[in-house]
Amino acid sequence: MTSPARRHFERVSAALAAADAGEAPMQGEAYELMQAALFEDYRLLKSTQSMERKAEIKREILPKYAEYVSGVLEAGQGAQDDVLMRVMLWRIDAGDLAGAIAIAKYATKHGLTPPDQFERGTAAIIAEEVADQALKQLDEEGADTTALLVHLVDVEALTRDADMHDQIRAKLHKALGYACRATGQLDDAQHHLERALALNDRIGVKKDLERLERERKQNAAATPTG
Repeated sequence: MTSPARRHFERVSAALAAADAGEAPMQGEAYELMQAALFEDYRLLKSTQSMERKAEIKREILPKYAEYVSGVLEAGQGAQDDVLMRVMLWRIDAGDLAGAIAIAKYATKHGLTPPDQFERGTAAIIAEEVADQALKQLDEEGADTTALLVHLVDVEALTRDADMHDQIRAKLHKALGYACRATGQLDDAQHHLERALALNDRIGVKKDLERLERERKQNAAATPTG
């Protein structure tokens, strides 16, 4: 386990490097050390076929980047940072949506771009990957549906004005609809599912909307009047 002194050093070193870089691409010893670690971890992940195991590996390796990320978010001026962007994606895959969104807010504010192999823009990646992860978690027993809804609302607000394919935005609204339904917010659920359907008529929510409408009518009938 890394000592508190070492963690402090890593965070401060990253903050100084981020501040020194300004708006130029990230550089310096702290960044190069993280790049080297990232390269080795990326090789490990590429050699692993199981998606479930990949997620486990990401949960195991992500703590080594935590202080670097904290330092960059604390003092960064918007330097392009491939380490930061990769960690954001790994956090989503590992189920750490709060940690990923913290990076996403910085990335969208400063216009950081995703790693080269991604054809989608940053906002589209955030919207789609968080939606996919949220939909997966919503299917799991004991999911924290309130927290998932908060994360999805954050992402929707963060990416609302960005240009992206309608299918991606539809998926985000589908996830929002399911999260609202899971937390008992049926009117909001209907709004988001209808929006998802309007954006993509193959999004697969028509039957959900029918069930939701029946449930809302049942609730209305059961509510005392007067």
